[in-house]
Amino acid sequence: MVGLGNPGKEYAQTRHNAGFMAVDEVARRFGIDRWRKKDSAEQAADVRRGVVFVKPTSYMNLSGTPVRLISSWYKTPPEGVLIVADEMDLPYGKIRMRPFGGHGGHNGLRSVIATIGDRFPRIRIGVGRPQDDAVDHVLGGFDRAERERLPAIVDAAAHGIETWLAGDLDAAMRFINTWEEPNTNGEGDDQRKPGSPEKP
Repeated sequence: MVGLGNPGKEYAQTRHNAGFMAVDEVARRFGIDRWRKKDSAEQAADVRRGVVFVKPTSYMNLSGTPVRLISSWYKTPPEGVLIVADEMDLPYGKIRMRPFGGHGGHNGLRSVIATIGDRFPRIRIGVGRPQDDAVDHVLGGFDRAERERLPAIVDAAAHGIETWLAGDLDAAMRFINTWEEPNTNGEGDDQRKPGSPEKP
C-alpha cells in the first residue's frame, strides 16, 4: 500500500500528507516500526501478511517513480497497489474508495498513473477545496476543529485499508463509501464505526 505525501517534518501534519497518516496508522496497528529508505521511498515489509508499506520521499509530484520501482520489484500488478491520498474535491470528513479511475487533478495520482496506468484502487481522504490558494491549503496544517476530527477520519481510512488487505475490495469500498463521521455531541450512536458490523 502506498500513502502519498511530502517528506520532512515541515509537511508531516499538513493536509497533503493525509495518505501518509493513514498508512502510518495501519503500520502502527500491525506493529510495524522498522522502515528503510530505498527507491526514493520509506518502506516497511510485513512478511507474514504479505504487504509492503510505502511512503514516497520524492515529493508529491514525483510519486510515480518510486511506486513503479517498488511494484516492479515485488512483481505486483496495478490492481495490487492501493494508493491513499488527500482530495480537495471531497469535503473534509468524507472518504471515498474506487477500484480505478483518473487523477482528478491530483498531481500525486497523475504521476502514479503516468508510470503504472490507472487500474489501481485508491482511497481519497477529503480535505475540502478552499476559496483562496489551493497550494497553501494542501500544504497548510489542519485547523483546531479539523485536528479534533482527524483521528476518526484516519481510523476509518485505516479500517478500509485493512479490509482491502484482507482481500475484499467490495467490502472495503462499501465501508469507505458509506462511512460517516461520528457526532461529537454524543448523538448518533447508531452510526457505523471501524470494526462494527455492517448494516444489512
